[in-house]
Amino acid sequence: MNAATLAAVALSLVSAVAYAVAAVAQERLAARGAARQGGGLLALLRRGAWWWAVGLNVMGALLHVAALTYGPLTVVQPLGALTLVAAVPLGAYRAGRRVTRGEWAGTAYTLVGLAAILVAAAGGAPSRALSLPGALGVAATAAALAALLVVSLPGARPGLRHATASGIASGVASALTQTVTLSLTAHGGLPAWGIALVAVLVAVFACAGLLLAQASYRGGLGAPLSLLTLANPVAASAVGIILLGERVQGGPLGIAAAAVGAVLAARGVVLLTRAVAPVRRPSSDEAPEPGAGSGRATSLPAVPSQQPKRRAGHV
Repeated sequence: MNAATLAAVALSLVSAVAYAVAAVAQERLAARGAARQGGGLLALLRRGAWWWAVGLNVMGALLHVAALTYGPLTVVQPLGALTLVAAVPLGAYRAGRRVTRGEWAGTAYTLVGLAAILVAAAGGAPSRALSLPGALGVAATAAALAALLVVSLPGARPGLRHATASGIASGVASALTQTVTLSLTAHGGLPAWGIALVAVLVAVFACAGLLLAQASYRGGLGAPLSLLTLANPVAASAVGIILLGERVQGGPLGIAAAAVGAVLAARGVVLLTRAVAPVRRPSSDEAPEPGAGSGRATSLPAVPSQQPKRRAGHV
């Protein structure tokens, strides 16, 4: 792994922590119902905590842009999964509970999977940028996919649909950002007005990803953040491999290592999704749910309000 790739990894790690802190703050805002009070987005704009979360997202984005100037999409984007790894202990701490065994197991799987992916994808700094038609085509395709997820799939859980759309938007914003940075450093061939147009698209997709993520956290942090974390690198890496000529290093062995790493990382995300399933906190006028406060993220079957007298020996 060369010096440029190491710099990209370091910047990506700090970016992931910033995104994790922002995600925990956004989930707390959503849990308090801030997005549903006084007109949705307008209510968020009046809250200082929302602007702190926005600032952290901006810091994470700037660090991410810096990482993309040193490393390829296939290296930088998988490191975004560390946002979920950092958010797990942060979310547990803010909720006043301990990290569960399932969360630690999911964290371990994710880290091992990411290590395998990094070994296979540790190429040099990027040298190609999207053409203007390519950038516009990527933007149009991503917008269509996001609209399909948010509007046209009513059968799926809204939080998961919004999270997937957010991941796609953020991944495409990363790909377009790399095109802007490469064009500004004379590695790309876009004219000045083309760079400005792509920069506007970056801003649009970044804002869309932020707002879609906020909407997804209304159902909790674990499952939406897991899907967002997966969709983001998949979208960006697809652009890098299909349109920018980036490829996995090491030939067939590298491809096998990346495949194993992807399976391990996916397993880790699934474990984290199950382990950090949101536990609804009862309000003052609601009775606490069975098992609440136990520190476990498991759901218990509903208990009927009236039950027949237990038989002796029945468990």
